[in-house]
Amino acid sequence: MNLTDTHCHLYFESYQKDLPEVLARARDAGLKRILVPAIDLESCREVLRLIDAHDFIYGAIGVHPNSAQSWQPGTLDTLKSMADHPKVVAIGEVGLDYYRDHAPQNLQREILISQLQLAGEHQLPVVLHVRNKSEEDRSCLEDMLTILENWLEGVNEVYPDGRYRPGVLHSFSGNIEESNQAVRAGFYLGIPGFVTYKNSTTIREVIKNTRVTRLLVETDSPFLTPHPFRGKRNEPAHVRYIVDKISEVTEMPAEQVAEQTAENAANLFRWE
Repeated sequence: MNLTDTHCHLYFESYQKDLPEVLARARDAGLKRILVPAIDLESCREVLRLIDAHDFIYGAIGVHPNSAQSWQPGTLDTLKSMADHPKVVAIGEVGLDYYRDHAPQNLQREILISQLQLAGEHQLPVVLHVRNKSEEDRSCLEDMLTILENWLEGVNEVYPDGRYRPGVLHSFSGNIEESNQAVRAGFYLGIPGFVTYKNSTTIREVIKNTRVTRLLVETDSPFLTPHPFRGKRNEPAHVRYIVDKISEVTEMPAEQVAEQTAENAANLFRWE
């Protein structure tokens, strides 16, 4: 089966003792490509080391909203130099997080806009993190979609032929209306392990109402471990369980879901 994990953090400490075994299990499961997004400059450097060491790992570089306080005057220039690496295929993980609130919201928005501009300049897609304060307070996603619409107006003026692919809303947790808005804007939806959880009915409804050509599969390892491994450390090999759940929801063969989501990732990240 042709599998792709479009989001996992293999530089985290939880992988330091057995990363070779984790990668071997990923290969054995059928993974052909893995995308590792950074969360700050230190992890950007770890991402570069990983993509240099492993042929099937690609990277995204950026500063996560929960790391926004680490942003310094020279951070953007450092990211610009890293973005020139041939295996850096996206800017990320970037976005907004009003749930943890580790950084002022205005600062989060400022560095998101700076990194969106960087993505446009390098013709790279963005890997977007968005987490609302609560189910009732969805202002984070609302702010995100507004920022993205404004950004895309400028991008589309520079690339009017439509060849620019803007990115993916990682670990998508929005409703059908929000997913439709994101897809209309040209974004993919990243489907993580919580799609397998018993009470995750909203994301399964989103999948039913979204073309599979707009979906990516991701583990967000070491987080969001799918059933039946919930409660344990996640890893890329578990992406198969996400594919199986999408197959169940869409009534499409799992092999076809795997092939289509792998093709979607290749179209977005343009990896070889």
